[in-house]
Amino acid sequence: MTTATRLLDELCHLTAQSLESLEPLDHFQVIKLLGEGSYGKVKLAVHKKRGTPMALKFFLRDDTSLLSFLREYNLSLAFCTHPSLTSALGIAFSTPTHYVFAQQPCLYGDLYDVIVPEVGLEESRAQGVASQISGALSHLHSLGFVHRDVKPENIFLCDRECRWVKLGDFGMVKAAGTRVPCVWYCSPYCTPEAEMARKNEENHLGHLGVDNNGNKQKGDSGKTQRMLVSVVPSIDSWALGILIYAMLMGSLPWSETFSDNPAYKRYLQWTKWEGSASQESRGGSDQPENFNQVAPQFAAFSPIAARLLRSLLHPQSRLRGRPDEVERYLGVAWLLDKDVSG
Repeated sequence: MTTATRLLDELCHLTAQSLESLEPLDHFQVIKLLGEGSYGKVKLAVHKKRGTPMALKFFLRDDTSLLSFLREYNLSLAFCTHPSLTSALGIAFSTPTHYVFAQQPCLYGDLYDVIVPEVGLEESRAQGVASQISGALSHLHSLGFVHRDVKPENIFLCDRECRWVKLGDFGMVKAAGTRVPCVWYCSPYCTPEAEMARKNEENHLGHLGVDNNGNKQKGDSGKTQRMLVSVVPSIDSWALGILIYAMLMGSLPWSETFSDNPAYKRYLQWTKWEGSASQESRGGSDQPENFNQVAPQFAAFSPIAARLLRSLLHPQSRLRGRPDEVERYLGVAWLLDKDVSG
C-alpha cells in the first residue's frame, strides 16, 4: 500500500464523521443536467452565495455505499491535481435520497459525442487527447491507483475544439495490487487476462459438480466461489490503446476481446503472440498462414502508430507498454498519407 492509498483511507474516515445533510436548492441554483448514468446524475449549478459555477454529482443512496462515495470524492479532491483529471471542490453532503459532491464543471460534453462514426477525430486532436490522458493515467499510477474505466464516455471536454480534456468518473478506481472478483464483459476495452480468468472461473465451477438434488455445489461460505484477479496499471494501458484506435478510426478494432473473435484472432496472429504460444504448445515451428501480414483493421496506421498500439495492446499484461510511452510517438503521422498539422 502506497502513502497515497493509506491517506485516502484516512480521509474517508474523517469525511464520514463530518458529512452534512442539506437541501441542495437552499444553497445552489441548478442550471441544467450535464449527464447521467447508472450511478446517478451530474447537474450544472451555481453556488448562491459565492456565485461559483460547479458540477454537482448525485449518487443514489440505494445503489451506492457511503464508503465508495467517500473514496471517489476524496480521491478527486486530494489526488487529482493533474490538469487532465476532474477535481472535486471541497463540498460534499447528503440528502435523504442521494450523496452529493461538487467538482469542476466540464461544459462541452464527453469525447464519445465528438468521435465521428467511421471517421474519428482530426489526427492532431487525437494526439492531443492521447497525450493528456496518458499524462493523467501516469499521475494516478505514480500514486498507486488504477482507473480501470478509461473510455470516451469518461473523458470530458473543457472547450468546443477538444483541445483540453479531463479524465473523470473514479468509481472503479482501485489501488494497484488489490484483489478483486474477475469481471468479464463483451467489449474491446475488456483485457485478454479478464477473459482468461473468466474461463478459469468457469472451469472451477464446472469441477464443483452438483449435489444430490442436482444443484451446483458451492464453496464453504455458501456463496459461489469467484476468481480473484490483481489490479494492475496495464489494465489502463490496454484501454488507452483501444481509445487511441477509436479516436483515429471512428470504430473499434474488434467487438470483444475473445480468443474466438475473428478480428481479435487476426490481431493475435499479427502480433506473433498466438503463433509463438501455439508453437510452444505443439513443439513445432509452423507459422499461421499470412503470419506477417498486418491485421486488416490496422492497415491504415503508420508503422510508428502500429508500434505504439501493439505495445499498449500487448496480449500479455506484463509485457504491455506504459501510458507515458505515448509521449515518444507524438508529432509524427499516425495514419498513412496524413500529417498531424491543424
